Amino acid sequence: MIKSSFNNYICRSYRYIMIRKKIFNNTKSAFKLKSNTELDRAIFLFSMMNRPSVVKAGTFLTNFSLKLNLPVETIIKKTIFEQFCGGETEEDCKPVTQEMYNENLHSILDYSVEGKETEEEFDAAMEKKLSLIEYANKRDEVSFAMFKPTGIGRFEIWEKVSEKVNLTEEENQEWERIKIRVETLCKRANELKVRLYADGEETWMQTAADDLMEEMMRKYNKEEVLIFNTLQCYRWDRLEYLKGLHERGKAEGFKIGAKIVRGAYMEKENARAKKLGYPTPICESKEATDVNFNSVLSYCLNHLEDISVFIGTHNEVSSYLALQIIEDKGLSIDDKRIWFSQLYGMSDHISYNLAKKGYNAVKLVPFGPVRDVVPYLLRRAQENTSVKGQTGRELSLLLEERKRRKGDKSVKHSRE
Repeated sequence: MIKSSFNNYICRSYRYIMIRKKIFNNTKSAFKLKSNTELDRAIFLFSMMNRPSVVKAGTFLTNFSLKLNLPVETIIKKTIFEQFCGGETEEDCKPVTQEMYNENLHSILDYSVEGKETEEEFDAAMEKKLSLIEYANKRDEVSFAMFKPTGIGRFEIWEKVSEKVNLTEEENQEWERIKIRVETLCKRANELKVRLYADGEETWMQTAADDLMEEMMRKYNKEEVLIFNTLQCYRWDRLEYLKGLHERGKAEGFKIGAKIVRGAYMEKENARAKKLGYPTPICESKEATDVNFNSVLSYCLNHLEDISVFIGTHNEVSSYLALQIIEDKGLSIDDKRIWFSQLYGMSDHISYNLAKKGYNAVKLVPFGPVRDVVPYLLRRAQENTSVKGQTGRELSLLLEERKRRKGDKSVKHSRE
């Protein structure tokens, strides 16, 4: 059944490729904004990330150096930070986001500081997210705002609520404060008409986040879709979850905002399931994950009257499938209910070529103090290493662009 579904999606995607040009192969558009120096840096970094042993050693050395307060921030900033982050502040990001917007590519700013634990830090994180919602309202190039649930409340509380563990009086008060923070963000997004999504996290805390974001959709998505929740489609239960959410939305009169991604915690999920002796919530294979993602994608695109979809993928086949469905249904390529997204510093061949064709394309642009965003950066490096074929594809396109430029001596680039 999985193989049959997978082959069907492959056929539909490649039907689009055969009829149309392979738009993601246009390296001139993809890397138009990269100087030769930036191109060479990207080639170096993706070459390193293509070697798991190098990433593992680099992760250890980076963490070790930071613990010892060794002066490594300059090296980090000039390499992996500048590849995957827009800057240290919103002001730093402005030239980057404006330059992308000139190419019809939108942005989402993500203050990517992680690992906070105190109520004061959670309140500060909420205030930062509020300021970014207001920033998005003022800047045409910034089309969404986002927050990470565990960035505004302790993971353990989300976990206990998800598992329906009885909370102490103090924990109940803590949970109420978390709900107030989420409500505050969603209310402000609604007032300013800014699209806001909650990022996805581990399954053992996700039920509480799903329930709370459904409550926010019920409240704020009556006329238009402003509030989105993330569905990690390497979870085999996400299609049924989406169908149930859709049914509740139709019955109760609210619309669905679905950010769909493959997922980011596979190894951790499988290890925990094995350790605690329960069935893994993760699909049995990469092929099964692809089928699940494409099924969720198709469901969303076939129910746009009730669902707005944010397609977060670095997978070309899934992207081509979405383009084929959009064409089959006669939808406008800039239908505001459909957005494509990739991470800053990755899959520029998808983002810029979609933007060039007129689709709604957006980059997630992380920013923050160099030392504070290191956990995010190391996760990016590890994810690039673990996704089969991803780093190799990035590297081959970068090398192809360098070769093209060497054959075109007249080529000039914006930052040179």
